[in-house]
Amino acid sequence: MEHEIGQAELAFVRATQKHGRSHDITLFIFKNDYLALIRKPMFDRPIYRAPSGGLEPEESFEEGAKRESLEETGLEIKLENYLLRIHVRFTGGEDYLNWTSHVFKARAIGGELKPQNTSEIAEARYGTIEELQGPVRQALLGSGRRLLAYRVALTDLAVDVLQGMTGQCLPR
Repeated sequence: MEHEIGQAELAFVRATQKHGRSHDITLFIFKNDYLALIRKPMFDRPIYRAPSGGLEPEESFEEGAKRESLEETGLEIKLENYLLRIHVRFTGGEDYLNWTSHVFKARAIGGELKPQNTSEIAEARYGTIEELQGPVRQALLGSGRRLLAYRVALTDLAVDVLQGMTGQCLPR
């Protein structure tokens, strides 16, 4: 997959490459029929999405996912399914960066929905898949940020996989 994000957003992604990382772990964390969503403080309006972050050196996917979930949502989780591996080339003019998103389904097994890393996460709340594919999707696309449009594409693919697992027809 190739995704044009422009020079400014490409520079932002490069700034997140602590320890040379070129990946993210995205978590679809369920509690019953509800999904944990996060809001970053940098957005000027309420824009929510699934939590995500990167592995620390020597950290396994499970360890990193559990740590990111606690930091961003306050929830203890159990990983249930590895949903997707998305290889994307983010481009900004002639410049590019190769990136991999690892997408998991997880179940909340403890904790309180309250971000621990409040410098990175302004708010966490529960939503539904229908909300994620409706008003949340529209807010992400309406932001004008190409990285958030990538998050929409990632979410659409994840919802398709989740739909196949449950046999339910989920709206988009």
